[in-house]
Amino acid sequence: MNNSPFFLKPTSVQSVMLRVMAALIPGIAAYVWFFGAAILVQLALASVAALAAEALMLSLRGKPLTLFLTDGSALVTAWLIALTFPSIAPWWLTVFATVAAIVIAKHLYGGLGQNPFNPAMVAFALMIVAYPQLMSQWPAAGNHEFAAQLQAIFGTRTIDAIDAMTMATPLDALRTALHSAEAKTTVAGALQSSTASGQFGGKGWEWVGVGYLLGGLWLIQQRIITWHMPAAFIAALFVLAGLFSLVDSTQFAGPMFHLFTGGAMLGAFFIVTDPVSGATTPRGKLIFAAGVGLLTWVIRTFGAYPDGIAFAVLLMNITAPLIDLATQPPVFGHKNDKGQTP
Repeated sequence: MNNSPFFLKPTSVQSVMLRVMAALIPGIAAYVWFFGAAILVQLALASVAALAAEALMLSLRGKPLTLFLTDGSALVTAWLIALTFPSIAPWWLTVFATVAAIVIAKHLYGGLGQNPFNPAMVAFALMIVAYPQLMSQWPAAGNHEFAAQLQAIFGTRTIDAIDAMTMATPLDALRTALHSAEAKTTVAGALQSSTASGQFGGKGWEWVGVGYLLGGLWLIQQRIITWHMPAAFIAALFVLAGLFSLVDSTQFAGPMFHLFTGGAMLGAFFIVTDPVSGATTPRGKLIFAAGVGLLTWVIRTFGAYPDGIAFAVLLMNITAPLIDLATQPPVFGHKNDKGQTP
C-alpha cells in the first residue's frame, strides 16, 4: 500500500498548451461544418501573427527564442482570438488584434505568467470598441463558399457582397430586440427567428458550443483544468437566465439559449480558466467564475454589446488578487481568522 506524501510528475507548459489546442478541435470542426473553412484561415493568420510578435518581443527583451516560441502559449492566445472573431473579418483586424494581445497585454506586463488581464479578451474588447461593424459580420450557417469567404477576408469583395453572405447571430438579434420600442413583442420574435433550424441556440452555434463542451470536459479529465470555474460560470449564467426567464419569458431569453449561443462554452472552459489572470484558490475560482457568469448575463441583457464575456472576464480580472487574498486557506499549522487550524 502506497503512503503519502505523493509526488506528481510536473507538467510542462508546452504539454498543457498542446492539450488545450487539441480540446478546441471538436468546436473548430463544428464551426467548419456549419460556417465554412474561413475560420481555418483566421486561425492561420492569428498563429503567424502571434509567433512573429512573440519572437520580436523576446528578442527585444533578451529572452531565449526557442524555449518560449515552442511553449504553445502564444498559439493558444492566437486560437482564442480567431475563434472569438467573425470568421470573415478582414485579415488585418485579426493580425492587429493578435499583435496587440501579445505585445501589450502579455509582454509589456512581463510575459507569460505576469499578465493581469486575459490577452485574448483584451484583443476582443479593443477591436469591438474600435471596429464594431466589422466585428458584427458573421457568416450565415450553411454558407460554404470558401472563395467568397477568402475574398471577404482579404478585401477583394464589395461591402454589398459581404452583407449578402452574413447574418445576425442569435445574440445580435436579441440585443436589437431589447433596444427596440416594442421590446416584449420583438424579443419573443427574435428568439424564435434566431433559433430557427436549431434546438435552442441558433443553427450551427449550438453544435459549436457542444464541441467546446466536449473539449472542456476532456481537459477536466486530463486534469489540465479543474471543475470549479466551468461549473461556477455555467451555474451562474444558467440560474440567473432561468430566474428571469421564469418571470417573463417574452422579455428574457432562457438559460439554454444563453449557454449555447455566443462564446459561453468557449468562455467556460477555455477563457475563464486562464490560470494567470484568474483566481487560483478553490473558493476563489468559484467566486471569480460566478462573477463572470453574472456580468455576462447583465451585459448581454442590458448592455450595448451582444456578448459580454470579454468585458466580464476583464472586469473580474481586476478583482482576482483581492479574491485570492480573501479566500487564501491558512498555512498548515497556523490558525486562520476564525481560530481554526487546518
